[in-house]
Amino acid sequence: MNTVFQKYTLFPHLNVYDNIAFGLKLKKMPKQDMKKKVEAALKMVGMTDYEYRDVDSLSGGQQQRVAIARAIVNEPEVLLLDKLLAALDLKMRKDMQMELKEMHKSLGITFVYVTHDQEEALTLSDIIVVMSEGRIQQIGTPVDIYNEPINSFVADFIGESNILNGVMIRDKQVKFCDTVFECVDEGFGENTPVDVVIRPEDLYIFTPSEAAQLTGVVQSSIFKGVHYEMTILCNGYEFLVQDYHQFQVGETVGLLVKPFDIHIMKKERMYNTFEGKIVDENHVEFLGINFECLPGHQLPAGAVVKVEVDFDGIILQDNEEDGTLTGEVKFILYKGDHYHLTVLSDWDENVYVDTHDVWDDGDRVGITIPPDKIRIVL
Repeated sequence: MNTVFQKYTLFPHLNVYDNIAFGLKLKKMPKQDMKKKVEAALKMVGMTDYEYRDVDSLSGGQQQRVAIARAIVNEPEVLLLDKLLAALDLKMRKDMQMELKEMHKSLGITFVYVTHDQEEALTLSDIIVVMSEGRIQQIGTPVDIYNEPINSFVADFIGESNILNGVMIRDKQVKFCDTVFECVDEGFGENTPVDVVIRPEDLYIFTPSEAAQLTGVVQSSIFKGVHYEMTILCNGYEFLVQDYHQFQVGETVGLLVKPFDIHIMKKERMYNTFEGKIVDENHVEFLGINFECLPGHQLPAGAVVKVEVDFDGIILQDNEEDGTLTGEVKFILYKGDHYHLTVLSDWDENVYVDTHDVWDDGDRVGITIPPDKIRIVL
């Protein structure tokens, strides 16, 4: 097993040849065999005439190639690559992606490639493992991950998505944006809350007509080179649309989505659930804090309970001191007409919040839960 690090970690006191040959020298390989292997590795990374160059004189892309050559010359069964192309400019990154695919094909070994670039993951991978905070969210082919995301994190992380709250009316029929749509999904039950995912390229946009399922107004229109990216406001919900034709800001348009382009996901949770303990008739302890609650539960002090709080029942404050407890915004998901936030409380437990306010990832916030928003369940 060999590793190519994000920061290359080339030896500055050695030239290109000696950097690549370092592992072979540790194995005490004969010089003639070593020379053949180093030359073959240099040829594979397109650095044939650079063996005696000082590594400090090389560009970032060239140093990257040397680091790869140093790893593959040892003929590992597994090659670990850590955010390999993050430091390169866009064009060089695209070129190196294609070269890595060719290397992978010619070497015939397993690459384990870590990246935060979703497009890079889709381009390079046979299998993608999407992780969040050390936990695997989904494993699948690039096509599966993109077209059939298992939860809202994956849908939001891999590519652009419109993610909305919806209700599965019955099999093959879902309601969102105050409109009922035909879909192909089954097995979610009847009148079940779900998450709806529609990719921006799967929304058809045109001049309003009877064919339109939704009618809205263009809020923004940006040229992206291959297509235009437009935001459309329909019934109070924002949709991101990508299309080859441009519609101007303020223009009224129709939208249509085909049944097989609507992806339905089970909701991961319907509300916040915490382990709690009754303090007295007016207080319950959870998240390490005594919260005031409404009287009437008739439970004895010390009783272990489940505490439920709706996502929109939690208030966030700019000033941490104004909250009953504090936390940090860790994940932001836009759901068409509001934001769904994951806030990690200082007691290392996630609090999920629906809000119309705009927050940034990493913001420190105060967290307040009004007494009438707390439900106590044995």
